[in-house]
Order: sequence, then C-alpha cells, then structure tokens
Amino acid sequence: MTRPRTARSLVLAVTTALAAAALAVPAQADTRSQARHHGSARALPVVTPRAETPVLHDDDAGGNADADDPAIWRNAAAPGRSLVIATAKEGGLRVYDLDARPVQSIAAPPAEGPDDAPGRFNNVDLVQGLRLSSGRADLAVTSDRGHDRLRFYRIDRDRTGGPLTDVTDPAAPAVFSRDQAEINEQRTAYGLATWTDPANGKSFALVSRRERTGIALLELLPAAGGKVTYRTIRTLDLPASFRLPNGTSWAPCGEPGELPQVEGMVVDPANGILYAGQEDIGIWRLRADLTGTPKLVDKVREYGVPGVYDEETEECTPGADPGYGGTRISSDVEGLTLITEPGGDGYLLASSQGDDTFAAYDRELTDHNEYEGGFRVAPANDTLDGSEECDGAAALNAPLGSKYPNGLLVVQDGHDAPGDGDRDSTNFKFVDLGSVLDALDD
Repeated sequence: MTRPRTARSLVLAVTTALAAAALAVPAQADTRSQARHHGSARALPVVTPRAETPVLHDDDAGGNADADDPAIWRNAAAPGRSLVIATAKEGGLRVYDLDARPVQSIAAPPAEGPDDAPGRFNNVDLVQGLRLSSGRADLAVTSDRGHDRLRFYRIDRDRTGGPLTDVTDPAAPAVFSRDQAEINEQRTAYGLATWTDPANGKSFALVSRRERTGIALLELLPAAGGKVTYRTIRTLDLPASFRLPNGTSWAPCGEPGELPQVEGMVVDPANGILYAGQEDIGIWRLRADLTGTPKLVDKVREYGVPGVYDEETEECTPGADPGYGGTRISSDVEGLTLITEPGGDGYLLASSQGDDTFAAYDRELTDHNEYEGGFRVAPANDTLDGSEECDGAAALNAPLGSKYPNGLLVVQDGHDAPGDGDRDSTNFKFVDLGSVLDALDD
C-alpha cells in the first residue's frame, strides 16, 4: 500500500468517526450528512473482474512483494498479445499477459550497502517510441523509491528471456536526495506519470516525493549504449496547509514531520494537463510542465476535519467535521487514470480508497472536470473477488484482441480474498472496460 498500516489506520479512524457522527446528526441534517460521509457508495453501479493475477505476499517468504501500480502496453501488431506491467514494491516488476498469467518477474535492485534501503518499485508508466542511441523503443518507466531514482525497461514482446530489458543509465542521478543518507530517509521518488510534448517531441516524467508535497518534472534523455537517463527541468510544491472558509488554517492529521503527499498522477496527452492526487486532500489539475497555478478539482470527504495524533497508538483522533470536504471521494485518493474517447471525450478515473469505490470526472476542460458518476469493482464469484483499498489503476480504451475487444481496466486489490491467513495478500484485477463505460452511462 502507499502508506504503512499505522498510517492507514489514521484514515480508517477518521472515516469511522465520520460515519458515527453522521448517525448522531439530528433528523433535519440527516440527508446532507449521510450524502457527505457515506457518498452513496452502496448505490453505485457494480462491475466485476474477468481475471486476476496470482497473489503477492508482503513478507519474507513472498519476497516482500506488494502489488501497487499497473500500466497497459498495447502490442499494435498483435493486440491480443499485449501486456500488463505492474510494480510489486520490494518485489520489483511483474509482467502479465491478458489472461493475467505471469510472463516475467524482475527483481528490484539490491541495497547499496548493508545499512541502506533496498530497491522498491512504487509506480510505473509507459513511453512510446523514445529515441535512444540504439533506435526508437517503447519503455516502461518506474519510480524506485528505495534508491530515489527512475528505472527504465525496454519492451520487446518476443525477446528470449522476457519482454523487458533494463536500459537504465548506471549514472542516472537521484531525483530528490543529495546523498545516500538522505535516500535512506525515504523521502524519495514516489508517484509517477509520463508525458510526451507534441510540440517538440520531448518525453518527460512527473515524479512526486514521498511524505512531501513536491513534484519534479524530469526530461528523459538517451545515454550511451542504448541506455536512458534524465535531468530535472523544474519542481513545484503543492500546498501542505489550507485556509478554511471559517478563517482557520487546516492540515490533515498525520505522523509528525510528514506532509500530505501525492501518489496517483496521470497526464492527458491531448492538452498536457496533469492530474495529481494529493492523498488526504483531493485531486489537483495543473499544467504538465509545472507552470501556472494548480486548481483543486475535487476534495476528499475528510478535507477540513481536525485531528490529534497520538504517538503511543500512532493514530489520529478526529474532531468534528466542519463540512468543507467533498462528497464523492474518501482519502486516500489514488490510482488516477484516463479513459480517452474521440474528440476529447472520456473520463478521469480516481480510486477512492476510503470507501472502496472509483469516481469518474469529465475529461473535457470546457466541462470543468464535472463529476460523472462512480462504480465499485465487486466479486465476480466465490473465488474471484473485487478490489478493496485500490492503490493503482490503468485503463486503455482500445481493442485488445478477443479477450478485451472493448478495452481493459486493471486495478490493484489491496486485500485479495480469500487470502492466506494473516499474510498481506494483494494482486491485480482485470476488468472489461466496456462494462465500466456502460456503468458510467447508466
């Protein structure tokens, strides 16, 4: 998951308290309060997965593998042989076919030294046709939180040994840290989105920083021997505290020293707009070149709720809800992805971890990213469950052979069922995108 269990419990405590508060509200306020705190999640339409990847376990026996973020690579020559490339944190990268079967497993790089942090792949995205010294190539790009670097993998579907080949320049610099001591503090590369500027053909990565509000714009560059490196163009810090309508200042409750971080990000290729999910705040819209003024598109329900952190329990005790939050998403907001349609139509999807739902917003700026509805990914049967506390998601609205002629949505499942005793069990669910579009059109 994007945060340790102790921090996840902070969100659950706030969500539970909000629900309890809703039940205690006088009758004349019931309608508004229940709409705010429950979000009508049970009334949302339901879609079910068609397949799921093998379970991953975040323990020593499982290689500390924890499913997080997927990307969908379309094989233009043979769409039915497309791939899903996904991160597994300390477990590295996993590659799956459209039947959700493993194709390749790539280990995260080892720690620099015995007391240093190991490699930990957090998010992944794709770049199409990047010009390398060895020719153009499609790349999978991942944020290595453990080493504060980006890693690059060339995609060759039929390569012997697996479709991914590491083409990271060994001299690629740390994204945010000055030295190994800072890297070990793990305020490092976290969320990730790629973008190719059609005006000049240059490709970039937008990278967020763990436990901070910063986002860096990195230009992707060819290096010797067909390798890839990058350089920082500029950085931007989103707000860490907010002025509420009652004149007070508010910041979300959390562990001391931690700021409200960003993880889920996606760039609309049609207009170069970046959408960034600040987990405990909401969804921001800003230019992908990190110029101009960010705009908060929607807020989480918990926005503005005060809290007091208890160092002994490592939990927050929430106060009364002042009513300044949104009504559609609950913290953490994660898993941002786009469903593109012709003419600029389509949706921005966001995972609402706090209530296990997905929210859809109009992709068109002229419609001000208006909320269009939501859905849940529910169990298909006794053995194929749905998605809970979804971290990452990826959608592709293009035919993918006979398996997914209407496109594909891949979502992380933070609690795979039936699981394996007390072991943390995660994986990825494959959902027919046509069923998602039908649900949003209802």
